Amino acid sequence: MNWLNLQSLPIPLSDVVTTQSAVNSGVGLGSVIAVVCSWHRNQSILWAILAGILSWLYVIYYAITEKPGKIL
Repeated sequence: MNWLNLQSLPIPLSDVVTTQSAVNSGVGLGSVIAVVCSWHRNQSILWAILAGILSWLYVIYYAITEKPGKIL
């Protein structure tokens, strides 16, 4: 049963594959949050890069070790 006719799609299939590939190779939300938190705490490019690589692990570490009541 061929219930899906790919030629009848409003956009070419190649565009769909390209878009999904571009989104999957982008920077993740965890990396962005980690870099911002690291820069706020250390103001060092090297630490920010390392935090971006560690991503959500650094975000969790930051949340645990940040002093309560501290305003950004």
